[in-house]
Amino acid sequence: MSMSKGNIEHATCLAMSDILNRIGDKWTVMVVGMLGRSGTLRFNELKRMINGVSQRMLTLTLRNLERDGLVTRTIYAEIPPRVEYGLTPLGRSLEGPISALWDWSAANGHAMVEARAAYDARLGTQTDGAGQPLARAG
Repeated sequence: MSMSKGNIEHATCLAMSDILNRIGDKWTVMVVGMLGRSGTLRFNELKRMINGVSQRMLTLTLRNLERDGLVTRTIYAEIPPRVEYGLTPLGRSLEGPISALWDWSAANGHAMVEARAAYDARLGTQTDGAGQPLARAG
């Protein structure tokens, strides 16, 4: 039984949506990026390297990445127990796109901040301290 072009595109959209839900999360990008740049890391090392992540959010992110086959969790039978996280081969295959995103962000982040400021000034939008719109005037 062959699938029609519409069914294939629908299945691809569903797969893309599922993947973007996982890798489009900011903490996932940070974890994969840090593990890709630094290699195997312990939980607290990751937590220190990722600015703003809570212990709970890092735990959930690592569990989801492990479930999706992107991260390995290795427990060493020591006292106290030592747990390390690293990228799987599948996770390493994600390093290229994430590294490209990091590089693009470093090169273009300032341009987006400037564009937002110009847009907000043009429309009279008020922003909070982080530059997020509060309300639209008019």
